[in-house]
Amino acid sequence: MDDIEPVSVQNQKSSNVFWRCLEQHYPPGFLKKVVAEIIATYLMVFVTCGSAALSKSEEYKVSKLGASVAGGLIVTVMIYAVGHISGAHMNPAVTLAFAAVRHFPWKQVPVYAAAQLTGAISASFTLTVLLHPIRNVGTTLPSGTLTQALIMEIVVTFSMMFITSAVATDTKAIGELAGIAVGSAVCITSILAGPISGGSMNPARTIGPALASSCYKGIWVYVVGPITGTLMGAWCYSLIRVTEKPVNGLSQSSFSLKFRRTLSSEGQATNGEPLNSV
Repeated sequence: MDDIEPVSVQNQKSSNVFWRCLEQHYPPGFLKKVVAEIIATYLMVFVTCGSAALSKSEEYKVSKLGASVAGGLIVTVMIYAVGHISGAHMNPAVTLAFAAVRHFPWKQVPVYAAAQLTGAISASFTLTVLLHPIRNVGTTLPSGTLTQALIMEIVVTFSMMFITSAVATDTKAIGELAGIAVGSAVCITSILAGPISGGSMNPARTIGPALASSCYKGIWVYVVGPITGTLMGAWCYSLIRVTEKPVNGLSQSSFSLKFRRTLSSEGQATNGEPLNSV
């Protein structure tokens, strides 16, 4: 009996083993990236689904156009807020696509996806409490056939990922404007796709509200469609990329708010070399 360790000691040892494994397989500060993804996805789903739910309520407190604009703006804000920490993916399909074109480590994909789903589900259940008695808190449902919704999701997600790949991974693009470009793409495509498929473009954004609202109609469309669209978008941009020089996807410099400044004639750069993206 004396050889049996207390439960608290066993739990502490298990916790130490977990953190040691995390440090061995993931880079320093990875936990901060995961937390940033949870927070960013939570706020994105909270605003996007909240405004969508209000736009469909009987009071019409938010217009459908307003809901689309709100979705684009929150994506823009989150990219500038945590893009330099985690990359601000907020979307398992985006994370998967970046990994497919070697701009993101494969071993980090499951953890990022879990973080994004955690944020989306938490936000959705928060909305069920705040927006009661509204039953469907921003669920995405096909207005026509499942085939129409699937094709629309593929096309709009392709557009969003193509633009994201251009401004976030290509050194020749203006990376400082990545947040505005991606947010605008989300806004524009959601205006078009909203009446047909709901304009999800994000499996987490659909799964969270579906669980909170117990509404699973055509949910596979919003998993297959965005994943297919993001993979196609990322691969297509990789094919037309001008430079063959490898770059790191969603680097900190891509989301810096500092813009390039033209050097004065006296010069502030050393060795006369031009400034790179800040």
